[in-house]
Parts: sequence; structure tokens; C-alpha cells
Amino acid sequence: MNSFVHKTLVVELQAGVTDRFPVLAHLTYDPSDPFAVTVVFSHDGRVLARWQLDREMVTDGLTRPVGIGDVRLRPESRGVGRELRMEFLGEAHADGGRHHAVVFAWAEAVGEFLHETRRMVAPGCEEVHVDDFLADVLAGS
Repeated sequence: MNSFVHKTLVVELQAGVTDRFPVLAHLTYDPSDPFAVTVVFSHDGRVLARWQLDREMVTDGLTRPVGIGDVRLRPESRGVGRELRMEFLGEAHADGGRHHAVVFAWAEAVGEFLHETRRMVAPGCEEVHVDDFLADVLAGS
């Protein structure tokens, strides 16, 4: 049995107002961190960004706008397909602005990934081992 769920998707990174280009999104779910989904974006073998997202937030983002901070998600329709729009705000620029990226993923593929995570750990059945976490923090790891 797999100890985690992994799915690689081709998504589109929006450059400018209308241009989009394909990048890979590697989604990973590890039951030892049951509330989180990790997304690594890459292009030509180079990691562009790594984000850890709340699993419930990603689930909610498929049906309604969510997020008010560095990550904002919302469903969008494009032709006959449904997309998950993911907006990320990153490090500050020297001029006071912030790095900003918008990524579009096929909503059905994200939904299939989330379904697999729920098969592994159902919502409401997540367990967090606080003592292990505190031991790691105190050990500096």
C-alpha cells in the first residue's frame, strides 16, 4: 500500500494578462501531515515554487472562492471545462510589490487527487501527534 498520494498534472501558468504556458504541478499528500497538500511547480526540470496548502481549502476552492492571504483559490469555467484558479503571492520585491503567480489546473484532475486523499484519510479522521511535533520543534528539526 502506498504511504502517500502523488499526482503530476500539466497546469497553465498565466504570464501577463492573457498568455498561459504549461508547467508541471506535482501534488503530494502525506497522511503524517493529514491537513496539508504539497504542490511543487516545475518547468524543464527546474523547481519554480513549492507551496503547502490546506486540503480543505483546496477542496472548497473547487466550488467557491476561498483564501484572503497569500493563497487564493476559486473555480472558473473555460469553454466546456472547469478549472481551479490558484493565485499565489510570494516574497516582496525591492520596490514594495510582491511576486505574484496565477496557475490554472483542470478541476476534475484536482478533484480526483483529493478523492484519493480522502480514501486514505477521511475528513474528520485526521490525527496529529502533537507530542512528536513538539519534540521535533524542540530538537530544532
